[in-house]
Amino acid sequence: MAGRAARATMKDVAALAGVSAKTVSNVVTGTTYVRPETTERVEAAMRELDFVPNLSARGLRNGRSGTIAVALPDLGTAFSAELLHSLVEVAHERGFAVQVEETASDPGREYELLSRARAHLIDGLILNPIRFEDSAIGHADHLPPVVLIGEVEQRVADRVHVDSLAASREITRHVIGQGARRIAAVGGDGDDASATATSRVRLAGYRDALAEAGIPADPALEISSLPWTVGSGAAAVEHLLARGARFDAIVAFTDSLAAGALHALHAHGLRVPEDVLLTGFDDVEIARFTTPSLTTIRFDRRAFAREALTLLEWRMGDRAHAPRAVRVPYELVIRGSTSR
Repeated sequence: MAGRAARATMKDVAALAGVSAKTVSNVVTGTTYVRPETTERVEAAMRELDFVPNLSARGLRNGRSGTIAVALPDLGTAFSAELLHSLVEVAHERGFAVQVEETASDPGREYELLSRARAHLIDGLILNPIRFEDSAIGHADHLPPVVLIGEVEQRVADRVHVDSLAASREITRHVIGQGARRIAAVGGDGDDASATATSRVRLAGYRDALAEAGIPADPALEISSLPWTVGSGAAAVEHLLARGARFDAIVAFTDSLAAGALHALHAHGLRVPEDVLLTGFDDVEIARFTTPSLTTIRFDRRAFAREALTLLEWRMGDRAHAPRAVRVPYELVIRGSTSR
């Protein structure tokens, strides 16, 4: 059609990004390592030019489908939604279609996804298991290209994670530094064998900080709150108050739990931060807009997604190398919920 703009090519992207066409190809296919700053420049050029890689041609050349799967335990949480958005966005920039799955903490669904990858119905899988003990990853005879995200520690698959132990320790130290001594942990599953890897790690960090400060851990202040929803956070506070528990701070293991706790505290006439200090984890959007806004742990979800996709593409190209683990930095964000 006359006057219609021509579709952008790899050469166009290369010229705009100031790199070679081969470098653009490497970013798209993931077959060769490209420095993160170069990758960001190429991805920005692709977005500006509305460049769409030819997935069918790429599939004919390398025998791949051009589709990966991303599987999270609970797609209903704010954290899952924000992380999934970043994963899908980065995957599309690299030329992959994304199949989204919810495992609902069911190992059977994980087995099904691994089987699809083995059958080459998908090229690879990004998976967030809740425990290694009953995850399909720990029982598979051989693994297709797969990257695990989250706190499950293992040595059989590539992994991207945030140091939740250190982060939980730091945020608990923060409320101790603000004068808190009776600190409840909302989201901790105690020593229950069915506890999630995330709850175990964050509870351990919380306990470490208490021990450092010479504060005895009180099991009565460790509240199991599954699923990690706003409603569960509110229910945890109701449970504490109904038991007559004394507390001057709450360390919640997600922002959703913290938002629910904030609602319940307000309903009982307890002020945050004047009466109770409150923290979350993950810095989802709601954390900035509660009243007061939530002190929390932040990490760059887009950087997290880039690392996961990079590891997955490396694994697609080299199935023999030893599993790699990448730790994404975090930061403590102090807001009104702990500022007296």
